[in-house]
Amino acid sequence: MSRRRLGTLLVPVSGLSGTTYPEGTKVAIRGTGGSVDGFVDGDWLPLAWWEFADIKPEEAADTWPGV
Repeated sequence: MSRRRLGTLLVPVSGLSGTTYPEGTKVAIRGTGGSVDGFVDGDWLPLAWWEFADIKPEEAADTWPGV
């Protein structure tokens, strides 16, 4: 069973919906490598490696209840 990977934005990023999410926004991450898929409330954010930082699982439990 794989754990859900979570991250936080390091810079503002626009989602597919046109909404721009500010630095510090928490995102669900899918994929690995230089670019990954990020999701915020169902909105897709194509992310480059420098646009986000991973959140450690123990930190995610504090900021994302139920994770």
